[in-house]
Amino acid sequence: MLKRLDLVIINRSFWPVYPVIGEALMRFAEQQSLSKNVGVILQDHAGIKEHLTRENRGLGINFYPCHAFSVSGSSILRRVADTVYFMLWVFAILLLKRPKKVYVSTDPPVLVPSIVMIYCKLFRARFVYHLQDIHPEAANVVMPVQPMLFHLLKSMDSLTMRTADLLITITDQMAEQIKERSSTRVPIKILANPSVSFEHVIAPDFKKAGFTFCGNAGRLQRIPLIIQAIDQYCHAGGTLPFVFAGAGVYADALKILAEKYVNVTYKGLVSASEAAQLSADYEWALLPIEDDVTKFAFPSKSSSYVLAGAKIVAVCSCTTSVAEWVTTNAIGVVIEPCVDLLCQFFFAIERDEYSNLQLDIDRETLKERLGFDVFVNDLTELVVSDRGLEHG
Repeated sequence: MLKRLDLVIINRSFWPVYPVIGEALMRFAEQQSLSKNVGVILQDHAGIKEHLTRENRGLGINFYPCHAFSVSGSSILRRVADTVYFMLWVFAILLLKRPKKVYVSTDPPVLVPSIVMIYCKLFRARFVYHLQDIHPEAANVVMPVQPMLFHLLKSMDSLTMRTADLLITITDQMAEQIKERSSTRVPIKILANPSVSFEHVIAPDFKKAGFTFCGNAGRLQRIPLIIQAIDQYCHAGGTLPFVFAGAGVYADALKILAEKYVNVTYKGLVSASEAAQLSADYEWALLPIEDDVTKFAFPSKSSSYVLAGAKIVAVCSCTTSVAEWVTTNAIGVVIEPCVDLLCQFFFAIERDEYSNLQLDIDRETLKERLGFDVFVNDLTELVVSDRGLEHG
């Protein structure tokens, strides 16, 4: 007789590819596997079985990896095809293993949560939907989706939101967007994403003057504006260093910028520990984000910047949730998304004009909330203990 899984966790970019939420979900799965029959469905970008063996991780967990045919820098058509393929893989595994409860994170968005909803309706399983971002709105900000397709995807996701047993998201603003667009009466809980691990990071005695960017150099991060501002700054004689780490559609543009100026470095894709060390080594960290997308997403790199003790440069309008988070917590400055203003800011830092800025460098309260243990404990209480799994 088939033994049903107690819990299935679905996240396409799982450990070790996704160092923040992927590591957190791995710890969650490992913890639950001590007392439950746990499965993880993912796309395999990096040969996960070899990584598991080498790192001695994931003991007691049933892994169902699906080969990945795309990365964040792939064409839209290829990524869509890969998402459909993964959706079919997810449905097949769910039908085969019949889990009693399914936790799905929005990577990839819309299609996979919708297929999970169908499974849970058919087999009366419980369903927790964790929205790291809200699609298709987030994608539509920078790459407009064909109107009919946009309406269809939005309707599908809204139905999924109304059908889930519990919704989890990152910010109050995202929770309000979820309520507004879906009219859901499902309970919505706020859970901040954790930071990467700083267990092996060496805290420097003195931070280097300069800027880091560690994260996805994608379409939502205003990378072209950042490149233009740095180009203008360096061309005018600016000497402060800029260090970029991460992949994405603008990786080649960052590589060209680094080849052009000696004070710009592009390290490509690095490990989570290397990214954490870079953020800890330098005084300032760049946090650019498209204004409209802040209603539907929150930059994951922000948590790691906090624990690194870096002063954050939020490149966005002052009215956004990201700007409010930076100023309310006194952890950095907000620069309007303008090439000239950003270039002037770089020169102001070089002239030490911000030396008297009153910021919270210790950040003890924030740091406590962004640890892996806090995230795993809160997620356990929400998903496993069924806290709030009753419709309001």
